Amino acid sequence: MGSKMKKETTLMYALIPLLFLMGSLFYAIQIAQIDVHIPILASAFFAAGVAIFGLNYTWAEIEEGMIDTIKVSLQAIIILMIIGMVVGTWIQSGIVPTMIFYGLKILSPGIFLPATLIICAIVAVATGSSWTTAATVGIALIGVGEGLGIPRNIVAGAIISGAYMGDKLSPLSDTTNLAPAMAGTDLFTHIRHMLYTTVPSFIITLIMFAFLGRKYTGVALNTELIDKILGTLSGNFNLNPILLLVPVIVIGAVMMKVPAIPGLFGGAILGGIASIVFQGASVGSALTALHYGYSGETGLAMVDDLLNRGGLDSMMWTISLILCAMILGGIMEKTQMLATLALKILSVAHTTGDLILVSIITPIFVNTVAGDQYLSIVITGRMFKETYAERGLHPKNLSRSLEDSGTLTSPLIPWNTCGAYMIATLGLAPWTYVPYCFLNLINPVIAVIYGYTGFSIEKLDKNGDKAKENEKVEIEA
Repeated sequence: MGSKMKKETTLMYALIPLLFLMGSLFYAIQIAQIDVHIPILASAFFAAGVAIFGLNYTWAEIEEGMIDTIKVSLQAIIILMIIGMVVGTWIQSGIVPTMIFYGLKILSPGIFLPATLIICAIVAVATGSSWTTAATVGIALIGVGEGLGIPRNIVAGAIISGAYMGDKLSPLSDTTNLAPAMAGTDLFTHIRHMLYTTVPSFIITLIMFAFLGRKYTGVALNTELIDKILGTLSGNFNLNPILLLVPVIVIGAVMMKVPAIPGLFGGAILGGIASIVFQGASVGSALTALHYGYSGETGLAMVDDLLNRGGLDSMMWTISLILCAMILGGIMEKTQMLATLALKILSVAHTTGDLILVSIITPIFVNTVAGDQYLSIVITGRMFKETYAERGLHPKNLSRSLEDSGTLTSPLIPWNTCGAYMIATLGLAPWTYVPYCFLNLINPVIAVIYGYTGFSIEKLDKNGDKAKENEKVEIEA
């Protein structure tokens, strides 16, 4: 088979595995009500069969594509493992209980959702990481919200909206650096151009959460329940404000450009040390929390449900889901199925508005099929870069679209690396939080509206030379 000439990957060959995937996911989610791991993995091997028997690819080539794509996700997988450890020791040490305790004392239901959005946006801009934001202030805000009687899914929507807004605009963010690199523009030109779509989206989101928060302002606060939670936390943990130095140190380390993996691992170790010093835990108990998470009985079921989690083992379900998605994505990219589907989408883009529309749709498609935001940015950027240049459009229009769509829609898809991470870290059920991720839903729509109206869509000069403009931007910066 290795000597056979490969056939062209036509639209039919590309659609067959996609239709199989859609059918498998529908059956798993709607009928069997099972996890999506096996349907995604089955779709991957179905796609491999199509490639081998229909397109004359060898298994060695397909395996190479799978492994190359898995390599792309390895950093995310390592971070996931470490985040599980962070959650385990930060709960056992009393860091998370202390954050929840003081949050319940300071925040009121009426301002909680807008405050959550703003807090997460600030932390994400400072750290450049939506993941770090969710794993630090995010898990504490979930507890505060539940104590105030606000459903977890709504709180998660505010956390994710704020975290991804900040991540998207931070010069420290990996995706914020990747998008302009793929499109062919510079970092600060890219960030400034994103303000046109991101700021209005954030203002609308802030208004929506403020309006939603009013619903809880008028509800009589269950002070008896809050007192029970406060009493339970103070009765089971040594709540000391000094413990808050640990998340401050971790966030500060990330701001100082300490790489995420050692920075977060240091946070997990600091949490273990704090559990020994402040809670009287043994070394063995701290190691157990790193591996299996925190487990305890506080006497209040609500608090137990909130705190009994974390640990390296808690992330294995999520990691296996990511690996299944990466196997499928790798096969479809290696065999040109994703490229064929993307080119077909591009063929219907006759106007500038159409081009922006497909630049928004394609990353969503790749996020869904390939399961990784980096692939959605790389594949779309690589494929559309020349088309933007041919049509005389500045590459910052493409880089903005890559983030407006690829970055922001990634946490909405449960089997995407970002979606799986948010579900595992914040303790969510798939899909239930999506309607409340207002910024992630609004921003792509605003980007499409701009494309058809022409607002903020900038063109290259007549010679197609953007060098002078970039030079000017760098001088101004």
